[in-house]
Amino acid sequence: MVPGNEAGFGLYIHWPFCQSKCPYCDFNSHVAGWIDQRRWLQSYLAEIDRAGQETAGLRLRSVFFGGGTPSLMDPETVFAILDRIRATWPVANDWEVTLEANPGSTEAGKFQAFRAAGVNRLSMGVQALNDADLKRLGRLHTLADAMAAFDIARACFDRVSFDLIYARQDQTPEDWAQELSRALDMAVDHLSLYQLTVEDGTAFGDRYARGGLRGLPDEDQSVALYEITQELCEDAGLPAYEVSNHARDGAQSQHNLIYWRGGDYAGVGPGAHGRLTLGGHRWATEALRPPAAWLDAVEKRGTGELPRDEIAPVDRAREYILMSLRLNEGLDLARLQAISGLSLPPAAVTDLCSLNLITVDEGRVQTTRQGRMVLNAVIRRLAEGLQP
Repeated sequence: MVPGNEAGFGLYIHWPFCQSKCPYCDFNSHVAGWIDQRRWLQSYLAEIDRAGQETAGLRLRSVFFGGGTPSLMDPETVFAILDRIRATWPVANDWEVTLEANPGSTEAGKFQAFRAAGVNRLSMGVQALNDADLKRLGRLHTLADAMAAFDIARACFDRVSFDLIYARQDQTPEDWAQELSRALDMAVDHLSLYQLTVEDGTAFGDRYARGGLRGLPDEDQSVALYEITQELCEDAGLPAYEVSNHARDGAQSQHNLIYWRGGDYAGVGPGAHGRLTLGGHRWATEALRPPAAWLDAVEKRGTGELPRDEIAPVDRAREYILMSLRLNEGLDLARLQAISGLSLPPAAVTDLCSLNLITVDEGRVQTTRQGRMVLNAVIRRLAEGLQP
């Protein structure tokens, strides 16, 4: 197996539509009153066929329907996509098929149909466990909606994850500890826990620039919230396997592990990215972002993909450092050498070890708890001065 594929091969399907745009969201998501799902389905199938031709024979480990809000898709659309995928690639016996969902009543009513279509893992965008903060975050669902949807999801799927955003406005460490404890009591096996970030170009970003987004935690408070997150999740048997993701043993997201381990994945849909190792070369793929432009391009010229960029060995190494050090398992030095021909700078490794920011053991570099809190600085230090 070529070096890019030894970490697995996955497929990402991007559904770009939402019922509303959340004020913190900088993803490629768009509000549309009506969607011609049959037309969209034909374009997804055409792009799956194209991706399948150049990756023929690769064993597909996972499929991830992301967005946007994929639970707004018709179950028949999901069924047809998965049917074509199974006809295009050999799939792992235990392949993972994840669909992101909002916990509104409309989507929750479709969960059983998604299960019948072949989805076997649901990822729910809950985001907060109180109505006041849900409203602040621009969410359309209430806490009651979320709890009801979660119960339905657990009845339909063996694997259910949900997202929470913390470090919210006016959120105290005590508030977060209580909320996270409630989430852990819900007997989930996977949680994605993200600190609120204010991105340029979002409604929150504009509000922040005007001085209107008040009550956000300072650096010390953010560290305290992070520490609470790690301690409570570890005590509950859901340790962090990645900076923002926590799971019981065996419940880790296999699709996201492909990303973080530097594996190959094809991206289908508006704005979807991919990484493919073909003919001994590593390629970065990206699709047109505007939904209408992507759809038109697929129909008229046979692809919605932009021109590809080849990833040079040094950039491949830097990308692997960036992604793998997010994982608790860390970076495999032999794999870094195999995929890029480069090694980490010894002086930087020695310095970071002496500062107790990383450890090196049996050919693997891992960040410590302290290192993860300054992860960007650790990555930057190791990515500088790579050598043959």
